[in-house]
Amino acid sequence: MEAGGERFLRQRQVLFFFVFLGGSLAGSESRRYSVAEEKERGFLITNLAKDLGLSVGELTVRGAQVVSKGNKQHFQLNLQTGDLLLHEKLDREELCGPTEPCILHFQILLQNPLQFIPNELQVVDVNDHSPVFFENEMQLKILESTPPATIIPLGHAEDLDVGRNSLQNYTITPNSHFHVLTNSRRDGRKYPELVLDQALDREEQPELSLTLMALDGGTPPRSGTVQVHILVLDINDNAPEFTQSLYEVQILENSPINSVIVTVSASDLDTGNFGTISYSFFHASEEIRKTFQLNPITGDIQIVKYLNFETIKSYEVDVEAKDGGGLSGKSTVIVQVVDVNDNPPELTLSSITSPIPENSLETVVAVFSVSDLDSGDNGRMVCSIENNLPFILKPSVENFYTLVSEEALDRETRSEYNITVTVTDLGTPRLKTEHNITVLVSDVNDNAPAFTLTSYTLFVRENNSPALHIGSVSATDRDAGANAQVTYSLLPPQDPQLPLASLVSINADNGQLFALRALDYEALRVLEFGVGAVDRGSPALSSQALVRVLVLDANDNSPFVLYPLQNGSAACTELVPRAAEPGYLVSKVVAVDGDSGQNAWLSYQLLKATEPGLFSVWAHNGEVRTARLLSERDAAKHRLLVLVKDNGEPPLSASVTLHVLLVDGFSQPYLPLPEAAADAAQADPLTVYLVIALASVSSLFLFSVLAFIAVRLCKRGRSASLGGCSVPEGHFPGHLVDVSGSETLSQSYQYEVCLMGGSGTSEFKFLKPILPNGLVQDTEHD
Repeated sequence: MEAGGERFLRQRQVLFFFVFLGGSLAGSESRRYSVAEEKERGFLITNLAKDLGLSVGELTVRGAQVVSKGNKQHFQLNLQTGDLLLHEKLDREELCGPTEPCILHFQILLQNPLQFIPNELQVVDVNDHSPVFFENEMQLKILESTPPATIIPLGHAEDLDVGRNSLQNYTITPNSHFHVLTNSRRDGRKYPELVLDQALDREEQPELSLTLMALDGGTPPRSGTVQVHILVLDINDNAPEFTQSLYEVQILENSPINSVIVTVSASDLDTGNFGTISYSFFHASEEIRKTFQLNPITGDIQIVKYLNFETIKSYEVDVEAKDGGGLSGKSTVIVQVVDVNDNPPELTLSSITSPIPENSLETVVAVFSVSDLDSGDNGRMVCSIENNLPFILKPSVENFYTLVSEEALDRETRSEYNITVTVTDLGTPRLKTEHNITVLVSDVNDNAPAFTLTSYTLFVRENNSPALHIGSVSATDRDAGANAQVTYSLLPPQDPQLPLASLVSINADNGQLFALRALDYEALRVLEFGVGAVDRGSPALSSQALVRVLVLDANDNSPFVLYPLQNGSAACTELVPRAAEPGYLVSKVVAVDGDSGQNAWLSYQLLKATEPGLFSVWAHNGEVRTARLLSERDAAKHRLLVLVKDNGEPPLSASVTLHVLLVDGFSQPYLPLPEAAADAAQADPLTVYLVIALASVSSLFLFSVLAFIAVRLCKRGRSASLGGCSVPEGHFPGHLVDVSGSETLSQSYQYEVCLMGGSGTSEFKFLKPILPNGLVQDTEHD
């Protein structure tokens, strides 16, 4: 009996609340199923696919799942068959206690598309508990003077079953002096009262032993018994009486331990030992004895453990006042536990979708439910998230919410969101629960690669080694993964004849540029081309930039002498009158250098002369002049060796030999022709035609200068007989050739130049260009 009582008390402590997950799409209805308690795991409740009008395959496709409050797994859904099965054996008394009917609420959650279908399962009671008394034996003391029809209270039994299976009535045997009445409390529990049928005679029978039986209404019925031992007392004709037959008190669930919640009071008109009263609990359950303490002298009732409104909302405590003669009175204390806001809200996450692709609109990120064990305002809740996030909360069915993206997300702006869902109740003080949901944003290819510059200018010196790294281009892509992997390439040149692929190459992975062959500044000063960057997304995105390569000059061209010509037998001879004044312009060395800048700055120097001191060369312009007055003693023929040197590093040079003939009586303001010494007045100016060949674009973008001089002595009279200059045939040093073997194209221009004279000085003067020769293809190679 004692073990059965402990089991009953333990079961009374278990109280579960299930949230009914209701609501669905239009046309869905709530269904109630039933199952008897104690059915084994795997028991078939129903076929959900059939009830929902879905095929078995649709359950899987729509992500069907069963959701219960607090994620209690009472059920399991077989997605292969659509059967809803018991996940565990159900104990109605453990689940619902005395509550009838015992209803479990659960929700069918279809996630794609989102749909909630509420359902109920009624757990039907079976007669699996017998009535149990709290005591193994009852001791009663009855005055022998007690009149018939007196009602004597007895301890009651409890049956954890409900309905017809619960306790129904009491019987007592033998019943020669008594019979038993079965009465009901407010809460419906049955309790017995012993009724005296005939007067007792202590002298005849001082003690009686009876058997009290409690019967339930099950099939077959169950019963429990207790022995009632009655002592017949001598007359004590006044029993204690309570000032109140019923005490009602309300107490906050967070009241401190040892608080006095009520004081009961009784009085006895007897005197002496028969009038001395002591208080005690009357047939109190274990739960009551653990929770309350009764002072036997003062009648103060204190709480000895913390109360919990969510577990037990009220207590009914029977108190007995007994005098010294054994007579007693009874009163009842009703303790109502008042709820305080001592339970924070709870959040149960049903599903979460992460990552979500950027640029998508109104994506369901999470589905969750909220609950609070408190009641009233203490159990009402408000759910919120931060205001500065592109997400919103949408309420669904009762206490269910969906977290939805409010706008298209941009992974490049923000790739991760930590969303704090705050659930606050409306109690005093307000309690809240926070739950963090991390949402990752996946990348889509919505950003093209971007070059760090729209135009790159690179420098490299000519005559470079093949495969020389000349610079890099760089592009970045704000996307991620393959969408951000960039590949570089050379774009087709605008000029289809430009062999770009043979000049430069690009590393497809890192954008490094390489010169595939040596570049020649004189043939190609600037190389412009486009580079492209494409990502590996689908579809791929691309961008392009301009690369401008400036070839830097190196001092790789020696000065080339245009005048005087140095071709052996046809060398020019300059005529100088012996009467010439100091500083007389004898000739002018004309030279060019294929380089540029400082590498093309030329200086002139007289290295050797037949008669030192007679002639001098101006360093900056190559003019050869007399250094002093000439005399008859000076030799008639002179040979001058002039050095032409550029300003490069290291400097390069060329030398030229100048022949000078001193003549008598010849005086001209310009450089004379030998045959015109006798008739200077009729001589025409010396006209020099310089043909400067400028090479056009070649396969290496090389720039070069093709220069040759054609000296034509023009006169209106007779031709020269004493001496003169001739035009060399074919190529001469400094002419552009195709060093790469790729058929260099060149273009030539002619300019007319006159050597003018006056006051003893003569200068070259460029007059006008002669019609160009046009584009010709140079097919000869060095």
